[in-house]
Amino acid sequence: MKLTTTHVLAAALAAGVLGAVASLWWEANPLLRSETGQRAMQAAMDASAPPPPAGVIPAGPGDAMPAINLPDLDGKPQALPGPYAGRPLLINVWASWCGPCIEEMPELERYARAQGKNGTQVIGLALDTPANIRQFLGQVPVSYPILVDTPGPADASVWLGNRKGVLPYSVLVSAEGRVVKQKVGPFTAGEIEAWSRP
Repeated sequence: MKLTTTHVLAAALAAGVLGAVASLWWEANPLLRSETGQRAMQAAMDASAPPPPAGVIPAGPGDAMPAINLPDLDGKPQALPGPYAGRPLLINVWASWCGPCIEEMPELERYARAQGKNGTQVIGLALDTPANIRQFLGQVPVSYPILVDTPGPADASVWLGNRKGVLPYSVLVSAEGRVVKQKVGPFTAGEIEAWSRP
């Protein structure tokens, strides 16, 4: 099937709606923020998700992180885990039009700055256009690297286990390159430290 602008926009809209619904659930139910709740949410999403495209194998906890090659905002190709191997890595999938994503950005920035040279590395993976990302980052700047992908059935977040395309979506990868945790929905204040402990 040929991807059209309509397909991409429909996928983006669906991800935004699912992210907003997930955000409301988190506010109302702290059990969904627990590791057990997150695993149950991930399993429910996987069970109702369409099959991934041929050749796409979504990662789950314990799996090796899939090799991902995406451009940064300057268009330079970046390989993951590549230069980030050897230290834990938090990959946060977001978009400029996703309300819950925007709300959690200052918390991710605070966490990234607190990590120092040996802590967990943070990378933003934006499912958006470079122009939208630059405009957004002009208003809500972050110091961690941002990679760019186009939303769709085989985007990098699907490879990282986000088969339903819900935003925001975060993945914790161990220093050894294994997926440790996956999180559907936004981080709340002070939540990242506990979540990022393997």
